Amino acid sequence: MQNAVIKHFPRAKVRYKFINRGNTNFPENFASELRKIVQEMQNLKLSEEEKTFLTQKCPYFDPAYIDFLSGYRYDPGELGIIQKNNEVEISIEGYWYRTILWEVPLMAIISELYFKLTNAKPFKTEAIEEIVRKKASSYKMLGVKVADFGTRRRFSHENHDRVVNNLKSYGGKSFVGTSNVYFAYKYDVPAIGTHAHEWFMFHATKYGFKQANKIALENWVKTYRGDLGIALSDTFTTDVFFKTFDTKFAKLFDGVRHDSGDAVEFADKTIIHYNKLKINPLTKTIVFSDGLNPSEVERISKECRNKVQMSFGIGTNFTNDVGVKPLNMVIKISAAKPEGQKWIDAVKLSDAKGKNTGTKKAVNLCKTVFEIND
Repeated sequence: MQNAVIKHFPRAKVRYKFINRGNTNFPENFASELRKIVQEMQNLKLSEEEKTFLTQKCPYFDPAYIDFLSGYRYDPGELGIIQKNNEVEISIEGYWYRTILWEVPLMAIISELYFKLTNAKPFKTEAIEEIVRKKASSYKMLGVKVADFGTRRRFSHENHDRVVNNLKSYGGKSFVGTSNVYFAYKYDVPAIGTHAHEWFMFHATKYGFKQANKIALENWVKTYRGDLGIALSDTFTTDVFFKTFDTKFAKLFDGVRHDSGDAVEFADKTIIHYNKLKINPLTKTIVFSDGLNPSEVERISKECRNKVQMSFGIGTNFTNDVGVKPLNMVIKISAAKPEGQKWIDAVKLSDAKGKNTGTKKAVNLCKTVFEIND
């Protein structure tokens, strides 16, 4: 997404907001410790070996973008971190092409720091490895493709490393890669993932809700010319998305990603949509990525087998199944300032109730535009 932002919206600014969905009580010194770690991030830089990896394994990135990454440095001044008793407020503001890289590592840090400061007691290493091995073996027996999508809410970097190592060792052809590019580099597995809700959310602030999905998809195609071809469907609900996902897009994109609402219901809608467009669903892929665990993957795979291609992006259940309660949190765009425009509230409407983001006024406006009643 950063590459696409640089090419299409180099002057756009955004604001992000940390949303503590689980109402976690943070320890009193959490914000100060978090600020210390954030300050250290300004020293991070791409190594020559990592640059070579990106050049060889991610050919959809042009040399200019990889050179940009070599010079990129995190700017802690883009963050605001405030603590009031047990509540932590985190905001991010700046040029979109810069601030877009904060979300994933910042959430990973928040999660690991919380468990460290609260002296969480995970299972022993041997038990954790056995859990991962059993999952890898079960997915292998099911004959499904699984990828690690678990950076943001992992228990720790160390545990994440352990998980990817075991998935590679015991998952066989079932394990198709990780969205964590560092571990893709370390273990020589594919770096795999999709664009996120913010891509569509920003387009809504610049072009309006009605045009957001269409122009966001067009700009993605302009950037990658058929590569990275999984479209995220639920930023303004799946029903709204499919009204835009016409024959052109349905043929251009390899498939769609499910991220909220019942997975099997989504699959049924998707299959019906492809059939309506006279496209064989078995030539397309659904990437399932919402709240997955072995039983849910088995349920979905049984319902969808021989109807559509499937892949599963598994997050927290891979990287934080260690005997503690994972944090329920997100970081979302709260507002954007496209070039030549004022700050405009950003909105996400989910297929699952209670997961909408944005001000009440902006959410209601979005629902009105799309004639959504709930």
